[in-house]
Amino acid sequence: MFVPPTDLVPVRTADGSYTLDSATLGEHYHSLYGALTESRHVYIEQGLLATGKRKLDILEVGLGTGLNALLTWSESDRLGINVNYWALEPFPLPAGLHEHLHHTAVIGAPERQEGYTAMMNMRNGGAVELSALFHFHRERREVQHLDANEAFDLVYFDAFAPAVQPDMWTVDVFRRVYRAMRPEALVVTYCAKGDVRRAMIEAGLRAERVPGPPGKYRMLKAIRPR
Repeated sequence: MFVPPTDLVPVRTADGSYTLDSATLGEHYHSLYGALTESRHVYIEQGLLATGKRKLDILEVGLGTGLNALLTWSESDRLGINVNYWALEPFPLPAGLHEHLHHTAVIGAPERQEGYTAMMNMRNGGAVELSALFHFHRERREVQHLDANEAFDLVYFDAFAPAVQPDMWTVDVFRRVYRAMRPEALVVTYCAKGDVRRAMIEAGLRAERVPGPPGKYRMLKAIRPR
């Protein structure tokens, strides 16, 4: 059973952005080669922009530090993409810890700090309209209890690595994700392990390895076939 770490500390990554590190887990929330670079590559470029859609329902499995949600909100407003964003995070960060990551300053949008803080401090089941185009919802539900049916156009899968949270990367989990996706919806993740790709395929997804962000040769992108 996964026990959330209590020793999280901010760490600056190679591109100047920050992540959180846990000595207990031997794990960090983002790539040390660049937290911002990784999130942009995996979830924005290979995910949001790759859909080609102007209106999306997005599911994030693992809100973490909120960087993926913050970037998606920014891109939603910049490109005029209407986004309904649902984040699952059963283990939210300790209160106030996100403030030490300087995410809004790093992405060049300090004016989004109030909205970002609202996302990170939101109670279970809360929702907020951060702009005319971006609506954010948050639940503490675990993905193992996800019961949505053809509700999402895009899934950001951002759990801790399989070595840390093996129960997040199973065939059963990806079957639930598959059911939650609409036909031709995408799921993207930083992970490229063969066991994960095979679990996705067994769940019914068409999965492939694509170029990863700096420091990571490959990542996984999968589609629910029509």
